[in-house]
Amino acid sequence: MKFSTKTRYGIRAVLEIALNANEKGIYQKDIAKNQDISYKYLDHILSSLKATGIVTKAHGRKSGYVLTRKPSEITVYDIHNAFEPGICVIDCIAPDFECNRENNCALKGFWGQLNNQIIEYFKSTTIKNLMQEQVKLDDIAV
Repeated sequence: MKFSTKTRYGIRAVLEIALNANEKGIYQKDIAKNQDISYKYLDHILSSLKATGIVTKAHGRKSGYVLTRKPSEITVYDIHNAFEPGICVIDCIAPDFECNRENNCALKGFWGQLNNQIIEYFKSTTIKNLMQEQVKLDDIAV
C-alpha cells in the first residue's frame, strides 16, 4: 500500500503553514521552497486543502496561507481525506467490492482490522503532534 504524493505533500504543506503561523500567513512560494515541492504541483494541493476547509488565504489575494483551525484540531486523516476518498489497504475490504469468497475467508477480518488500525492512527495524529516532532528534530540539527 502506498499513499499518494498529494497526501504526503499535503501533510508537509499543512505542517509548514502551522510552523510558520502568523497573521499574514506563509506564501505559497515559501512553502514550495521550504518543502521542496514544485510550485505548480503545490497549487493543486493547496486548492484541495482550501476546498476541504483546512487552509485559507490570510487576507485575500496577495496574502499567505493560514490554517482554518488549531493544529491540535487537524488530523492526518483530515488531510488525507482532502485527496483520497478513504483508506483501503486492499480491494476486498472496499465497501463496493464483491467477492465470492467473502463468507468463508479469514483474511477479510485480518485486512479489515489492519485498515481500521491505520485509520485510527491517522485520526489520532494531529498537526500539533507533528509540529512537536519537527521542533525536536530542528533542535537536534542546530
